[in-house]
Amino acid sequence: MALLVQKYGGTSVGSVERIQSVALKVKKARDEGHQMVVVVSAMSGETNRLVALAKAIQEPSNPRELDVLLSTGEQVTIALLAMALEKIGCPARSYTGFQAHILTDSAFNKARIQEIDDARVRADLEAGFVVVVAGFQGVDEQGDITTLGRGGSDTTAVAMAAALKADECQIFTDVDGVYTTDPRVEPKARKLDKITFEEMLEMASLGSKVLQIRSVEFAGKYHVPLRVLSSFEEGEGTLITFEEDGMEEAKISGIAFNRDEAKLTVRGVPDMPGVAYKILGPIGEANIEVDMIVQNISHDGTTDLTFTVHRNDYRKALAILQEVAKGLNAREVLGDDTIVKISLVGVGMRSHAGIAGTMFGTLAKEGINIRMISTSEIKISVVIDEKYLELGVRALHEAFGLAKA
Repeated sequence: MALLVQKYGGTSVGSVERIQSVALKVKKARDEGHQMVVVVSAMSGETNRLVALAKAIQEPSNPRELDVLLSTGEQVTIALLAMALEKIGCPARSYTGFQAHILTDSAFNKARIQEIDDARVRADLEAGFVVVVAGFQGVDEQGDITTLGRGGSDTTAVAMAAALKADECQIFTDVDGVYTTDPRVEPKARKLDKITFEEMLEMASLGSKVLQIRSVEFAGKYHVPLRVLSSFEEGEGTLITFEEDGMEEAKISGIAFNRDEAKLTVRGVPDMPGVAYKILGPIGEANIEVDMIVQNISHDGTTDLTFTVHRNDYRKALAILQEVAKGLNAREVLGDDTIVKISLVGVGMRSHAGIAGTMFGTLAKEGINIRMISTSEIKISVVIDEKYLELGVRALHEAFGLAKA
């Protein structure tokens, strides 16, 4: 008998019929002898509806009151699922974040889980109940309701699995696993049976939307076996696990990409100590996250600095940079918000040379110019023009044989 934590997202519980379908899935697992904890999101569209209501009253909304409002979405789902389970002869108990003793810090709208007191949940499991827990929410030390930010139900599920020392945390979603790349861009993309936590973290941080990055970090930290499955079709999904010897055979596990990139360059700044800080300091103070940074070799005592930011921050960052450039007597400031980032990810890179060369050669063959390059132990990222995104992903997928099992 295993203790399983299953998480169902908004589309999986988007209607009464889908909630009843989830109940049948859960009952089947329980009938096989497993103890079951089920974490659910709000029904699809419900969180957006609640946010719109809040905006109609107050903009920006009071963070504390917004969390009180948003937490009701999951409360609806847990009650309906518990009812659906009871109806088919499966005893169930629903828990809000408060009732499940999910203690968080007090950062409303983006709280982090600090501790879970699992005694009450364990008692109900031992008594034969399926425990249905509201995702995305907790409570702080003052007793205030908090929410964990978009996608926070994944984190709730992993945290519950860690606290209960569950045998597996199963994330049910509208895709049937983790793919070598987005199948909408490359139809030959292949579902992976396994991927390491390291690789999944990179894929999530680089734009893969399958799992929330915090949930992957949490699972890796607490050694929680994580599996991504489809709510709508049977299958083994993808197991996210720790590195195994056999996994080193694959040089590359996947190709991630991010359309939300913009590039800024300040040209002709004095090449002297502290100049990078003078440029990037004000950007950081404006709470704008910088991703890739490249500084060119000095010519005539001046240098160029290029960096990327999220596209939503592009206009704000450009305005700041233009002011900074005046103070540095820089030659000019350039910006481009029609770029994308493509990344190769794989633990096998550690033991295989020549991957960067193959990547650059493949893109060159397609006439794709590389604007920036960034590398880490298990990742190579390049910035290219947005119009070449699909061509670049498909060419690299083919070059590294990712369609083959």
